[in-house]
Amino acid sequence: MNFDLSDEQKMLGEQARALLADLTPFDRLRALIDSASEWDEPLWHALAEMGFLGVTIPEEHGGLGLGALDLGVIMEALGGANAAVPFMSSIVLGAEAIRLAGSEMQKAAWLPKLASGDAIATFAHAAGPGPAFAGGAALEGGRLSGSKSPVADAGIAHVAVVLVEGGGLALVDLDQTGVTRTKLGSFDQLRPHYRLDFDGVEAKAMPGGAAAIERLIDQGAVQAAFEAVGAAEACLHMARDYAMERQIFGRPLAGYQAIKHKLADIAVMTELARSNAYYGGWAAESAPDELPAAAAAARLSAIKAFEMAARENLQVHGGIGYTFEANCHFYYRRERLLAVHLGGRGYWADRLLKAQPGSQAKAA
Repeated sequence: MNFDLSDEQKMLGEQARALLADLTPFDRLRALIDSASEWDEPLWHALAEMGFLGVTIPEEHGGLGLGALDLGVIMEALGGANAAVPFMSSIVLGAEAIRLAGSEMQKAAWLPKLASGDAIATFAHAAGPGPAFAGGAALEGGRLSGSKSPVADAGIAHVAVVLVEGGGLALVDLDQTGVTRTKLGSFDQLRPHYRLDFDGVEAKAMPGGAAAIERLIDQGAVQAAFEAVGAAEACLHMARDYAMERQIFGRPLAGYQAIKHKLADIAVMTELARSNAYYGGWAAESAPDELPAAAAAARLSAIKAFEMAARENLQVHGGIGYTFEANCHFYYRRERLLAVHLGGRGYWADRLLKAQPGSQAKAA
């Protein structure tokens, strides 16, 4: 078994990192915050031109038809750059939900638009992922009523895949009368969230059932792990570079053993999380029966690695790290968001337990 990426996947990652380094420096992120922008629209179109938005969308619908690991290397690059684009909402969750659970007509209508970047999708669930959290909105007679909150990137989305009461999915055009979008406060200023209210709006049921929803959540967790791994590594490099430049009592901060230990701990946790993310990507492509456990392990290890990296990066920088002029806060804010996105530690620890062979929790 080959535990490394292919040459093509490595090249894909290098292309993504080069594009992001050129188009989304930290000054660009500050400008987006200062202007209260919802997203980095030029970067989104650049990603579309490179074909990155269609990486896992089938070729017959305008995509590249690649796999979860190919998507993962792009997510890792996006995490490292802290990019302000709705990639997770539109491609990882929205487009994949349509691919897994949508009808042929729904796929033909939306997947080409999502692959080209002409349309943006979002995934609307209630208090957490999975059929057990399907409250808040009901679909009756082709009409959707209720609300969903919080919904990432709903302010710029054209279509939403909504988890409805009873555990099904519905596809909703958000540009129709009867849909109200209310912006919520968000700790991460580069990833806005909204409350969506539906007043008997037209919605189309999606034929995919509970199995498709579970697979969507697991695959989303793996990609969120890749994003966290990329961000954790960026924190490690940021802390290392600052420690090597900062002089304390006539010697570099990096020369002190306590700082070396911090950096070593981040490196170890990040590599462990990366290994779990690779396993999750492999399972999504080659061993679907192993995906639930692999996704939970990837999610848990990535949450831990990114939390450690973001916090220790602040500690290494000291007081200046807490200022807006420093770059640490971009990752700390994103870490706090990713820690609860698609369910927090408790949810994924429970899923990991249930996924173990012979688990009493699974049998129950």
